[in-house]
Amino acid sequence: MKPLVLAIALALCAPAPALAAAAPAAAPAAAKSAAKPAPAWVAQSNEYTKILIKAQADFAPEGFSFFGIPGYDDKVTDLRPGVNERYRAALAKARAQLQEKLELERDANVRQDLEILLGAIDQSVQGSELNEKLMLPWFDAPQTVFSGLNALLTDQIDPARRAKALARLQAYVGQAPGSQPLTALARARYEERLSNTALLPPSKLEVEQALANVDTYVAGIRKLFVKYKIAGAEPALKAMETQLRDYGKWTREQVLPKARTDARLPEELYAFGLKQFGIDVEPQMLIRRAQVEFMETRAAMRQLAPLVVQAKGLKVADPHDYVAVIEALKRDTIPNDQLEGRYRKIIDAIDPIIRKEKIVDVPQRPMVMRLGSEAESAAQPAPHFLPAQLVGNTGQQGQFVLPVAVPSPDGKALKYDDFNYESAAWTLSAHEGRPGHELQFTAMVERGVSLARSLFAFNSVNVEGWALYAEAEMVPYEPLDGQLIALQFRLLRAARAILDPMLNLGLTDRASAGKVLREQVGFSEAMTKQELDRYMFNMPGQAGSYFYGYSRILELRMGTELALGDKFDRQGFNNFLLDQGLLPPALLAKAVQEEYVPKRKGQ
Repeated sequence: MKPLVLAIALALCAPAPALAAAAPAAAPAAAKSAAKPAPAWVAQSNEYTKILIKAQADFAPEGFSFFGIPGYDDKVTDLRPGVNERYRAALAKARAQLQEKLELERDANVRQDLEILLGAIDQSVQGSELNEKLMLPWFDAPQTVFSGLNALLTDQIDPARRAKALARLQAYVGQAPGSQPLTALARARYEERLSNTALLPPSKLEVEQALANVDTYVAGIRKLFVKYKIAGAEPALKAMETQLRDYGKWTREQVLPKARTDARLPEELYAFGLKQFGIDVEPQMLIRRAQVEFMETRAAMRQLAPLVVQAKGLKVADPHDYVAVIEALKRDTIPNDQLEGRYRKIIDAIDPIIRKEKIVDVPQRPMVMRLGSEAESAAQPAPHFLPAQLVGNTGQQGQFVLPVAVPSPDGKALKYDDFNYESAAWTLSAHEGRPGHELQFTAMVERGVSLARSLFAFNSVNVEGWALYAEAEMVPYEPLDGQLIALQFRLLRAARAILDPMLNLGLTDRASAGKVLREQVGFSEAMTKQELDRYMFNMPGQAGSYFYGYSRILELRMGTELALGDKFDRQGFNNFLLDQGLLPPALLAKAVQEEYVPKRKGQ
């Protein structure tokens, strides 16, 4: 499963040693650092956190390298024999050390961070044990190799670090001292457990998609080494091409025939996934809450749609048919070569609104946004935010990445029409950019949030809940068509919290879920496919975290407004939430109730 280290997207977690995948690339265009000096307690907490970083980074170094932890740029995922036992032993040793620190520590903030680290260890061990007990360890090695190299070969990484990409590539293909090809190790880990018929093989859907992406990753890696002029790479690149394609051939011949047609995870593993993402209610409760949200949001869209028709002069047969109205808005397609410029226009309009309406503090520098490459879109086919390094940041910025297509198993790319029109740019920019993910991750660097609260407290409920809350904060100030699309994406988040658990509990099927996404939410075939893939194999359980996290923040805000009355300050409340890093819902609520509210009352 996923160790609790921050990494993707927006599935921002990297998978665990036995199923590890490297973190994605950082952003281009460095700016002068605005980071504040960390308080003394943060410095002490970070020293303790290094104990857990060392224990995990030896097994999944790419993700830690991505966030700026020194010493891991030339290292690669450990898939050598006994990886699971060695990983758990390293965590047990780290746990004993951290428990000893907790018994001696008196600072309340540091103690809370130590408890976060201990909880992260316990959860990571549980995930490792569950996977070993239940799942046959097949591994998408080509995606890991691409992602690990893409993380280093980016404009924003210092050239001295980019040069380490060759050493990492050589380690992946077995040309570095003491290394073995990652594909050979991955194959060995699969074959050594193949005789255990109780283990669940990978799903046919995920294997077919992985096979369709092999050539895209191979081409993408070559393009990166050409772009950054990495000398002496040709022998390793040739080995990479051969090994990744041979691995694909082996996967097609040996893994695909045994793949399961039912993509559902064992119930025990799915329940653990929900917990890991931060969802602390039963799936049935999540479904019921989301059904109410779906109905209410759909009704609001039907009320708003005629106003959009009038404001935009659209021609639709039924102005209350919000799907038809959205289809009409999509006709104003933005060509790919104009997407960045048109999005930039909206992005530049958002910051002044945030400042004028006193929603939250924002940096003075512009946000970074770009289109995803073909290989990046294969690795992460949804719009996403790539954080910048958290350690040693000298002004590096994260970036909002917009894919323009989603790969399919037949090799044909399905084209999105869900993001390439101006009405959609408001919501996507607010979610992935400001005041959403970009602002949240920037705040962790600039406000001196401890590594325990950024790397190891990570949970999707916090991250995605904040981003959906950020969308909602912006809605009143957007044009009517932007408001309609904001409601469409809120409808999607409710649908996710219904369909993800229903699919994984066997309460519906892929065709029925796809029908809801296309006909009731109003999304394209490309968007529908990547959504269903997310629920069924890319990240089962994570999709419900948007709606659940948003609802938890709304509950927390309403309680705070009632407690403070006229003393409630939206900007102060939102800033306080960002100051807490990525605390899970219960700890975030505790911080608001025990720190923020008493302080405001005292004023």
